[in-house]
Amino acid sequence: MNKVSCLIIGSGPAGYTAAIYAARANMHPLLIDGPQQGGQLTTTTEVENFPGYPEGVDPFTMMDDMRRQAERFGTQFLSGIVTKVEFSPSLEGRVGERSPHRVWVDDAVEPILADTVIIATGASAKYLGLESERTFRGRGVSACATCDGFFYRKKTVAVVGGGDTACEEANYLAGLCEKVYLIVRKPYLRASQIMQDRVLNNPKIEVLFEHNTLRLTGEDKVQGADLVFRKGEPDEQIRHIAIDGFFLAIGHHPNTDLFKDYVARDAEGYILTRDGSPQCYQPVTGNPSPVTPLPGIFAAGDCADPHYRQAIVAAASGCKAAIEADRYLKSL
Repeated sequence: MNKVSCLIIGSGPAGYTAAIYAARANMHPLLIDGPQQGGQLTTTTEVENFPGYPEGVDPFTMMDDMRRQAERFGTQFLSGIVTKVEFSPSLEGRVGERSPHRVWVDDAVEPILADTVIIATGASAKYLGLESERTFRGRGVSACATCDGFFYRKKTVAVVGGGDTACEEANYLAGLCEKVYLIVRKPYLRASQIMQDRVLNNPKIEVLFEHNTLRLTGEDKVQGADLVFRKGEPDEQIRHIAIDGFFLAIGHHPNTDLFKDYVARDAEGYILTRDGSPQCYQPVTGNPSPVTPLPGIFAAGDCADPHYRQAIVAAASGCKAAIEADRYLKSL
């Protein structure tokens, strides 16, 4: 298959939901899985906050349900990774005669031609890069307090980071947990003053300034962490803390570098859309508010969402992207 009406890049909640809506609208979508089928959600252990699963659900089961639903309505799937794109700034010819957008998968010689493209490539959480961090991922290591905090009620956890996100996560977890350590490598917090005040005045939160994580410890799950105080200084000390969970809050990186020459993004790489629409815009150097639409290109999910990063929000944005893609095609 080398020519489609709707091409969806990404297989998380945004991509699958877009596929369901696009398929039901007879757009005959093709979805490219990407490097992680099911998206970032599959790195967590259980999903309890997605409507329709009152007892919670394994994320792989949930993503498989979405995939089968999209397949039921006629979505085609292609396993592979998009390695190159060429998005046309204008449509030449009629739909069915010439598809303006080109997408290459796994360095294929011939591109897939698409009248519309929905970018749903998500965002990847930043990790410290520790070997023990990879060992315990999904077994005590998490990058989303909102997603996984519930599993650590009345337990002790640690949050890594010193910005607004870290402070917000620490405060959120303090409402659930017995104790929260906030591990900060600097001798100060980078967060806004109001967030600093909330953390420093919360009796459940202990801020560990000038600490770096050396390793996580435990048998089949996280049970502790070895930290170094004032690393490299004469008074350097090693400290061990007993914890049940370890939360990363040092930022996310949107998976959008592939599109940087064609799609407007903010300083952190999130795709810019306007007025709640999934419509993508052409980049303008030095202009934080692009105004020229990129015809037929839409963004959905975490790749365009620096704030919420929740499966339900991503799914809703996938719905919007498919509806707008259908309207765009009909307008031609």
